[in-house]
Amino acid sequence: MDDTSFDLTEHEGSNLSPFLHRLFNEWDDRKTRGLFHHDISSCETKVLPGEHNFVATLIEGRDQKKRPTEFTMNQVLQPFVSEKFNFTKVSPLEVIFRFNETEKDSAQYFDGVPDTVSASSSAILINVSPIGYCHALLTPKIQDCLPQRIDQESFLIAMYVAREARNPFFRVGYNSLGGFATINHLHFQAYYLRVQYPVEKATTEKLTSLGNGVSIFHLLDYPVSGFLFKGGASLEDLSDVVSKVCIFLQENNRPFNVLISESGKRVFLLPQCYAEKQILGKASQEFLDMRINPAIWELSGHLVLKRRKDYDEASEANICRFLVEAALSETEFQELNRCLLDFVTSWL
Repeated sequence: MDDTSFDLTEHEGSNLSPFLHRLFNEWDDRKTRGLFHHDISSCETKVLPGEHNFVATLIEGRDQKKRPTEFTMNQVLQPFVSEKFNFTKVSPLEVIFRFNETEKDSAQYFDGVPDTVSASSSAILINVSPIGYCHALLTPKIQDCLPQRIDQESFLIAMYVAREARNPFFRVGYNSLGGFATINHLHFQAYYLRVQYPVEKATTEKLTSLGNGVSIFHLLDYPVSGFLFKGGASLEDLSDVVSKVCIFLQENNRPFNVLISESGKRVFLLPQCYAEKQILGKASQEFLDMRINPAIWELSGHLVLKRRKDYDEASEANICRFLVEAALSETEFQELNRCLLDFVTSWL
């Protein structure tokens, strides 16, 4: 099978949910206004041949144009620092819309496009350095200036946004500090990519089922060791379990990344250690030269490459080697697996 190129901006059009229809229209409006650092529709993208079908996108120089990281990479929990860049400082034009998490009627979530972001509301902003179509940032309680750390309420907001999309190609992701989040102001990311991510196709093995019906699995035959959560009587049940596990990891200084998949029906949790390897000088120079930051999209199988050479020579074998380097070793993962299972069984 040869490389298969495709259009990043292709979508279903009239079959979109009201939320996605509005989001796409507003995002396209910001694109027309020239608010993005690059035109994602002109960026080459291809599906690589092989077992996993990794997706590669070429965005030359993206790492020089995006907002810089302004904190240390060896601590998952760090205080919010108002003097550094945060999302209260963005241009009002970058705000797509806001909503209050207390509203039950989903039609009210996205009512009105504000010029500024009011207190105690959450907001959806454009990502000015997009890697996919409709790449947006969800910022829970934006004016509360929360640091980049999971809490149960904020994670539930992200789950609700995924549910409102009603589309398997629109995923919500989270990067912890140390897991290649670049801004220490609470935010999730989301974008539309009309292809199944490699991690979503990975085979799994059940570890345990909890009393509320949520089941926990671990990934098999995928270069990144990780967990899959699904089931439960409600989306709230699933969200509660995943958020508690995320809180456990961040309180133990374990970097991680989260992918909310299938409109909130499945959630992947991927621990990693690449920043630690960089700090300790244990990361291979080959991959350092490629300047790939393994955040949730990369770990899930969509790799953003910054050099033409790397894009032209991209292969499943090379990407697997990179993801294995970013992931926990088998011994490290098994130890984390044991700690995680001890934790979840202790509070259910």
